[in-house]
Amino acid sequence: MANIKSAKKRILQNQKRAEIKNFRLSRIRTGIKSFESSVIGNRKVNLKENFLKLEAEISRAATKGFLKKNTASRIVSRLSKRLKSSPK
Repeated sequence: MANIKSAKKRILQNQKRAEIKNFRLSRIRTGIKSFESSVIGNRKVNLKENFLKLEAEISRAATKGFLKKNTASRIVSRLSKRLKSSPK
């Protein structure tokens, strides 16, 4: 355990940031799974809405810095490809 006050504060800050990051990444992963299930289940009603919400969430993650820009772009590209290949 840290003895210096600033080190103790930094530990608490790191824990708080880790919780936030895990929550956001979990939300993205859950969104991807629900989008994939919509594609597989041919639920066209929610498909476009899910994609747009998920794209916004991923873009926000890249902007905030807890996803790399290219990683976010790759994920969105793959989801877009799945959306376009889904039956009309």
